[in-house]
Amino acid sequence: MTIALPNPGRGRRSAEAELMHQRQIEEFCHAILEINSSLDFRVSSRGWCYILEEHGLGKGDFDRAQRVINDCRKSGLLPLNICADDGARQAVHLDQANADVNPFSVDDEVERELDNIENARQEAIESAGWGYSPFGFWHSQDTYIEMLVEKIDLKELFSGICAEFCIPIANSRGWPDINSRATMMQRFSAMEAEGKCCVLLYCGDHDPAGLQISESLRAMFLDLAPAVGWHPGRLIIDRFGLDEEFIEEHRLSWIEGLETGSGRSLENPRHPDHYKPYVQDYLHQFGARKVEANALVVRPDAARELCRSAITEYVDDDAPHAYLRARREAQNEIRAQVLERLGEEGGAI
Repeated sequence: MTIALPNPGRGRRSAEAELMHQRQIEEFCHAILEINSSLDFRVSSRGWCYILEEHGLGKGDFDRAQRVINDCRKSGLLPLNICADDGARQAVHLDQANADVNPFSVDDEVERELDNIENARQEAIESAGWGYSPFGFWHSQDTYIEMLVEKIDLKELFSGICAEFCIPIANSRGWPDINSRATMMQRFSAMEAEGKCCVLLYCGDHDPAGLQISESLRAMFLDLAPAVGWHPGRLIIDRFGLDEEFIEEHRLSWIEGLETGSGRSLENPRHPDHYKPYVQDYLHQFGARKVEANALVVRPDAARELCRSAITEYVDDDAPHAYLRARREAQNEIRAQVLERLGEEGGAI
């Protein structure tokens, strides 16, 4: 399916041209919604550009496509949640009292509360033991893993697998801030104190900075070592994914140029980092081009397999099932004793 990006053209549009433009926007939105119905994860507006590239969108039209998608979200032609949330920008401490205004009278509310108590008692009996967790997933493991990803799309893409293995995953959004780094270091410190080998898995862009991320992350942790009281000397930092072999095998899209967040390009000799060894090595090996981590959204199965393979380098693939079996045995023991006590005391079962 080829998807045409609406082109507003230049100058004031005639009534006929405006009608044609609106029809193009509606067709564009319909195509987005059709594709979205087949996805089992949400992507950012940038991630949508990579998906649309598979349907004819040119690399030079990515910025315009992002603007069109966001304009359609604002106008209501696309759902606001068609794009993944940026959790770091979500509001906290919302006033729930205003959201939960109670329309019932006092007598009605008393009856409702009594019903809730009885229902809660029955539900508690039926679920007895199921909430018992005498140990965590990492209790029986020799390692402890966390994951950092460069883009929100990867957090959405890998979230299910990380949940399966109880692996904390965060979007670094370039570089992790001081607070998030410090709390991560504290978790690593606690796990090392329990004798675990700590591992940080990282998946990000294929560009000069992305390929030397291991050294950069370790340096950032070292910067906070005096304040946190933990040294990253034994931490394994493993960058996985988006190497040249994976890019070529799965036909991911290269972006020409090496523009950085400052708007300047590393290929320009005037860039302050241009002559640094890691930049020169990259230019020599790959040229002035890069692949953004968002490109993985067009190959979700391969991306998830990449993620799982990185994890199972350190943890057995059956570890989640073994953990759930062990936890269920402990829960069954609690449940049996609770039900036995209720029977002895004449409680309803």
